[in-house]
Amino acid sequence: MEICSDILKETTKCTHNFICLNNPQENICCKVKDCINSKVHFVESTTNNTCPYIMSFGYAYICNCPVRKEIFNKYGV
Repeated sequence: MEICSDILKETTKCTHNFICLNNPQENICCKVKDCINSKVHFVESTTNNTCPYIMSFGYAYICNCPVRKEIFNKYGV
């Protein structure tokens, strides 16, 4: 997968060394349940509480990771 270098630079809080880029279909990435206007990405409930980009939103979770959002927007994964 190719991700724009600007987006990679923007992802300053990644503590997992961009592991999602290796194989996003291997359950490494949080699964996107819904996406609104390619900007708000709701992900399945996760036990990955160490990701600084996951934010609780009531009973849902939102991913604010620029790389993860680009993977979904560009590749649908």
